[in-house]
Amino acid sequence: MVNELINFLKETFSPAVGVVLAAAIPVTELRAAIPLAVSLGMAPLTAFFWSVLGNIIPIPILLWILPKAMQWFTTDTWLGKRLDWWIARTLKKGDQVEKYGAIGLLIFAAIPLPGTGAWSASLAAVLFKVKPIVALWSISAGVLIAGVVITLVSIGLFH
Repeated sequence: MVNELINFLKETFSPAVGVVLAAAIPVTELRAAIPLAVSLGMAPLTAFFWSVLGNIIPIPILLWILPKAMQWFTTDTWLGKRLDWWIARTLKKGDQVEKYGAIGLLIFAAIPLPGTGAWSASLAAVLFKVKPIVALWSISAGVLIAGVVITLVSIGLFH
């Protein structure tokens, strides 16, 4: 599914727009967007910029809409079932957010592993009632750190 999505983005949009979109969606985020950008021939710094931008754009939207979505959608709906699954998964990984608050969010967003990132960190911020402005800055800082790590991996500095 991810490969088909990346191929669609590469074929449909300019490289910069495709990378921003890849970074903005939860399945790929910048963990796939940066390697995609580098594979398209983008300079690493350009790949980093567009990917981080794309990954940060959804954060304030998520922090605003998730509390409402959690009230609107019941488990009887398809979207409600997906949201319940995402909440359960985030709660399992959200110990550090509950314990450390803003610093925990930063770490949660900075770890470049599946199930972590801006989307899950935004949900964790809502679940653990972190103030939205604090969450925005913490998650954005985590995205920057993850972006640096993924960029360095993508250009071969770490194997």
